Amino acid sequence: MKRTKIALSGLALLAVGAMALTACSSGSGGNGEKTQSNGGGDASAIIRVNGSEPQNPLLPSDTNEVGGGKILDSIFAGLAYYDGNGKLVNDMAESIKVDDPTDLTITIKKGEKFTNGQELTADSFIKAWQYGALLSNKMLSQSWFADIEGFSDAKDSPLTGLKKVDDYTFTVKLNAPVATDWSQRLGYSAFYPLPDVAFDDMKSFGEHPIGNGPYKLQSDSAWQHDVQIDLVKNDQYTGGRQAKNGGLTIVFYTTQDAAYADLQGGNVDVIDAIPPSAFGTFEQTLGDRAVNQPAAIFQSFTIPGNAAHFTGEEGQLRKEAISMAINREQITQKIFNGTRTPASDFTSPVINGWSDKIPGSEVLKYNPEEAKKLWAQADGISKWSGTFQIAYNADGGHKEWVDAVTNSIKNTLGIDASGKSYVDFATLRNDVTKRTIKTAFRTGWQADYPGQYNFLQPLYGTGASSNDSDYSNKDFDKLIAEGAAASDPAAATADYQKAQEILFKDLPAIPLWYSNLTGGYADGVHNVTYGWNSVPLYYEITKG
Repeated sequence: MKRTKIALSGLALLAVGAMALTACSSGSGGNGEKTQSNGGGDASAIIRVNGSEPQNPLLPSDTNEVGGGKILDSIFAGLAYYDGNGKLVNDMAESIKVDDPTDLTITIKKGEKFTNGQELTADSFIKAWQYGALLSNKMLSQSWFADIEGFSDAKDSPLTGLKKVDDYTFTVKLNAPVATDWSQRLGYSAFYPLPDVAFDDMKSFGEHPIGNGPYKLQSDSAWQHDVQIDLVKNDQYTGGRQAKNGGLTIVFYTTQDAAYADLQGGNVDVIDAIPPSAFGTFEQTLGDRAVNQPAAIFQSFTIPGNAAHFTGEEGQLRKEAISMAINREQITQKIFNGTRTPASDFTSPVINGWSDKIPGSEVLKYNPEEAKKLWAQADGISKWSGTFQIAYNADGGHKEWVDAVTNSIKNTLGIDASGKSYVDFATLRNDVTKRTIKTAFRTGWQADYPGQYNFLQPLYGTGASSNDSDYSNKDFDKLIAEGAAASDPAAATADYQKAQEILFKDLPAIPLWYSNLTGGYADGVHNVTYGWNSVPLYYEITKG
């Protein structure tokens, strides 16, 4: 059955319509979002924003965290991008045609170039995807290519489903009938193109990336590790994200408090995170420059799949007990001042298909008596010993809630429980990805594209790129695949909700809450729009 563009837009887009997260506003942006506008600004102004040190070199297929993602999305342009409302908009693609449930034809715009002058062609995408998919290259986003024919996660295997038609056209053959949903993923950074020079020395390229997006690195020394990265406008870019400013300086803050202090002091222009210490006051302090809106962000913590006392029947009982020992309502009010909402599923309320009535979700309700009962049953299998810890990065504003969660667990179950601090996000993620971490650790998800599949498969699918617990369940994988292949959005939602029933039984992660975007901008800064995924649309911002 041939699928139409109408079917594509209906399957995976946000249900919230014009949900773009915006500041107090008076104008209208190019994507239909409301924005705060002064009708112009200094086109050469450099906009200073908050960020974090990327975990890895800046390679599209090896970045699956927000710090690196912000930079990649600024310096690269893919086949398409997501506008402020989460709508997929063609960028380097002239067209993305779903021919049938397993086949697509993609045509590239002619005349597009990388910043080193190389022309963008079909090979720029084919070679980048082939590189990202090879097992031996050990790219973190390898699984994003898993639906392309020829993919293997067991050995090096070329993507035989990629075929070049001519210099500006290629076809994609998928190994499952998921073309409609799969085409919606093409705005994600794993699918960005690469110039030929990248393949000469990929590690060096990752330190000095050459892209084709609205910005480019200011110089070879633009990336000052653990300090900032300096980007300037790329005048060669012709897509829909034309920069209205002269560039970006993304500052790698070690704490959210430091970023907020710099905002108040006029040393940074826009931030997308408010520290917990200011949750009760930032809206009054910033006035109409404060932002507090729902976002496609899910927070959790994960227990390593092989952790002592957390395998088999004993582990299942302990995970359920720990989840029921957490007073989410109290923590979201006292620690977050209502800027978080207790989780009732594994996705987000701003995503089409969300539900608070999935069977098994009662495990997320604070139930101290049941928690103690389950913990005692687990002790009957193997007596508990040691301390339960949750690792977190000190630069992310997590200490307060980790302390509150572990205190709730300690007071309910009568065990030692505490937080374990890592100096920064990159250091924590290195231990997680290397599987050297021995404690539970904070996890979360800021959506890559607006669909339920994106909250489920990358985190819990067998062998998936962000499956930090190495969870594997064949029934879950089957339901996720069926949901992605469904032509009817209602049928897809039903499959995804059944898949979540399995997650509530297995608890590969412990859901905590959904995050609001909390942020703000400085005096004299204009045209500030926060997109569907909570990241500001940097290219629209002006000042002066």
